[in-house]
Amino acid sequence: MPQPEPAPLAVTLVIPVFNEAGNLTPLMAEIDRALAGHAFEVIVVDDGSTDGTAREVEALAGRHPWLRRLRHETSCGKSAAIKTAATRARAPLLVTLDGDGQNDPAFIPSFLARMAEVGPACGLVHGQRLGRKDTPFKRLQSRTANAIRRAILRDGTRDTGCGFTCIRRDVYMNLPFFDALHRFLPALVRRDGYVIAHVDVVDRPRLSGTSKYGFFDRLAAGIVDLLGVGWLLMRRRRLPRVEELETRVL
Repeated sequence: MPQPEPAPLAVTLVIPVFNEAGNLTPLMAEIDRALAGHAFEVIVVDDGSTDGTAREVEALAGRHPWLRRLRHETSCGKSAAIKTAATRARAPLLVTLDGDGQNDPAFIPSFLARMAEVGPACGLVHGQRLGRKDTPFKRLQSRTANAIRRAILRDGTRDTGCGFTCIRRDVYMNLPFFDALHRFLPALVRRDGYVIAHVDVVDRPRLSGTSKYGFFDRLAAGIVDLLGVGWLLMRRRRLPRVEELETRVL
């Protein structure tokens, strides 16, 4: 008797990780609970970790058939890891979340529901954090950076530092790729003519380990990236108006 065809995947979860040993086991358990009844896959991209992350992901893959493992030989950054997963994803929607446990998978159905509610015009649903668990200095730096970004890019998003997003795969694959692309998704998706929607999410403390980014490396790279994206959006934006012409058969 032929076996029934598996249900088509609705969503691919993309989780870039670098030295997140200890965080992934509880995260996968939460994902399993949050997406019960959904057709999904999870792609974990190990971005050149040097701790026990690779061993932990291998063990998890043996327990969760929906988990796929990809690895960068050396660390290439978060945007490169997301691109690696998106290229190989099998679902029409991508949900990105961080591997440190700060993004609660219980909110994933809310992202999917918001995308469906807005409809085909929606290219991206972006998370906006409430009750952030960062230090006061880090929150101040984030508010300052977000205010400058909004003034230049007018992307209509309060918190682009949140790694929790849902984006159509076809929309993502048509974006220009560069390092730190993940920080400018709302501006670039809006540039391409799509609607941006938002979901408020509760920020949680990191389960274990430490943040991989400091103030000065964010600042130096962020200024250059912001100027580059501002130029791309403001000076090089060209959206053609297309008219389909009828062909007369002689």
